[in-house]
Amino acid sequence: MEEVLRRLAEIVGPSYVSSHPEERFLYSRDMGTMPPATPDLVVMPGSAEEVQRIVMLANEKKIPVVPMGGGLVLSGLTRALKGGMVVDLKRLNRILEVNELSRYALVEAGASQGMLQAYLKKHHPRLKHSLPDAPPIATIGGNVLIHGSGHLSAVGGFHSEMLNGLEVVLPTGEIVRLGSCAVSPYWFSRAPLPDLSGLFLGWAGTTGIATKLAVKLYPARRYSDAEIFLTEDAHLVAEVLRRLTEVGVAEDVLASIMSRPAFLAGFQQTVVVYGADSREELKWKRNLLYASVRPFIEAKTGGFAPAPAATKNIFIQAPNTPLTRFADLREGGGFEYVGAIMPLELFGPAYDAGLAVATRLDIPYGMGARIIGLGHCMMFFYAYPFNRADEATIDQARQALEKTNEAVLAMGGIPWKAEEPAQKQIIRLMDPNTFALMNRLRAVLDPQGIMNPGNWEA
Repeated sequence: MEEVLRRLAEIVGPSYVSSHPEERFLYSRDMGTMPPATPDLVVMPGSAEEVQRIVMLANEKKIPVVPMGGGLVLSGLTRALKGGMVVDLKRLNRILEVNELSRYALVEAGASQGMLQAYLKKHHPRLKHSLPDAPPIATIGGNVLIHGSGHLSAVGGFHSEMLNGLEVVLPTGEIVRLGSCAVSPYWFSRAPLPDLSGLFLGWAGTTGIATKLAVKLYPARRYSDAEIFLTEDAHLVAEVLRRLTEVGVAEDVLASIMSRPAFLAGFQQTVVVYGADSREELKWKRNLLYASVRPFIEAKTGGFAPAPAATKNIFIQAPNTPLTRFADLREGGGFEYVGAIMPLELFGPAYDAGLAVATRLDIPYGMGARIIGLGHCMMFFYAYPFNRADEATIDQARQALEKTNEAVLAMGGIPWKAEEPAQKQIIRLMDPNTFALMNRLRAVLDPQGIMNPGNWEA
């Protein structure tokens, strides 16, 4: 270990490598309910070349490598399940290029959501990127690689679908570029070349370390507005969502069901955020949205809630904060959730299943769904707060997580950014030839088996 620490210090500098107990403690856990797993050391590279040298050393010494972005994944994907080193990428945080005409930004993988948002507002105010509902320190690379979604997902889909290209350090140390950047100086598209980016999307850092990526940017409209549609029957929401999305004006569509505050209990609240470059265009889009759900209004099974500008601004802002406040409902900063990717028609059954779990375990809940694309699917979330100082509430949230994952898989959904136990639940249902192919690919890319071992293993 002394030799490894010395050689890492030569690569990144002595200030950016540590095996001190306090740092190992901090990097052993995240904010979810998964138990801690302590690494042997932590290293913070400052360039792709330093990442390359670290990976080559890890291969030589057969040391497990755990890539880490913002450390906010909640499902414990950056825990060192088999020891080794956590490679913290926060120093790779430069915004390298913004192409205004082709609307993309090239960033290092550790650049944060807040950094790019602030940079665009200052230097390119006509452009914006899709922000997840996460703290501003969440990294762009980490969110793309876990198939994240955000406030422009009704326009562009998952954040992984907004990816134009990647630079990756392979588990054997080679640096590769994927997408148009493999041939051209421009990072404009993953087409028309063979698309190899899927080898790194959704793999929980088991196939390589992304160091650069290009993400799509979108017009920042002059005006924004939000409409709030309320229903009392969760089994109507799927059709409401279909109608609201098919008119094609929404930037973000988010349906939510909260047990707090009490006056919202029993209601489903669907918020549609949209933008325009003129007041006339904004009014035209509002009329389209109202017309799309007129049958519910006429049947008195749903309706738009009047809301003052201050209330609408809460929903328009990105990232959105109401769920963040719910996260500390029990105080102590604990928050866990299942983000289930599923088709729209499962909204009602998903609501029933979440309510059953919350009732059985007597736990506060928040549920809802962010629409992906024009209703092509949704990320249905089940949120469970807990108090970090109260082990009983932690265990309660952990049980809710497990039971909810079971219910999601049983109805045909798939848990998003699955924690280690949920990965095993998924593998048990997965087509065996698919899992065999995953294992063959990992063996080719990572012959030493050093990349985040313990994840996506039976």
